[in-house]
Amino acid sequence: MRLTDFWDRLEQTFGSAYARSIAADYTFTDLSGRTINQSIAQGVDTATIWRAVVAAYPDRVPARLR
Repeated sequence: MRLTDFWDRLEQTFGSAYARSIAADYTFTDLSGRTINQSIAQGVDTATIWRAVVAAYPDRVPARLR
């Protein structure tokens, strides 16, 4: 998944401002306790990051974006 696609999905799911807040502030167990921003900076594949978001927010992510 391209980085632009990742951000688009995140913003569609949470809205622009909240998506940026989640990326900076929320640590994900599936990302070894890292935030989205930290994971991107460390070169984690965006598809892996997206799967972590879906796992953490299963009721929030629309089926079409999974």
